[in-house]
Amino acid sequence: MKKRSSVPVSDNEGFFSRVYEVTKLVPYGRITSYGAIARYLSTGGSARMVGWALNSSHSGHGYIPAHRVVNRNGILTGKHHFGNSSTMKQLLENEGFTVEDDRVVEFHERFWDPGVEL
Repeated sequence: MKKRSSVPVSDNEGFFSRVYEVTKLVPYGRITSYGAIARYLSTGGSARMVGWALNSSHSGHGYIPAHRVVNRNGILTGKHHFGNSSTMKQLLENEGFTVEDDRVVEFHERFWDPGVEL
């Protein structure tokens, strides 16, 4: 059984909107992590919640390049939320990334940290 968030829905919606705004700023050909977005939003312990926000970003929020957000090791942990398990990989490869075993090979070289770059 999944643990439900104790944060009221309206608070989640505000947080999710802030996650979407930061994610829209990730440049083409760059990648970031759930934790980097959480730290930028001054909610460092909420990387998992950033993931939840991005998992639901495909339903009516405009274009949000959620495929450019991976876990802290470059692993495509959100790949199942893109319609099928290969779509996220294909989107990243279209931007020139090399993905092997569901991990971005050049993760550190192409990492975009909103806390540094915004």
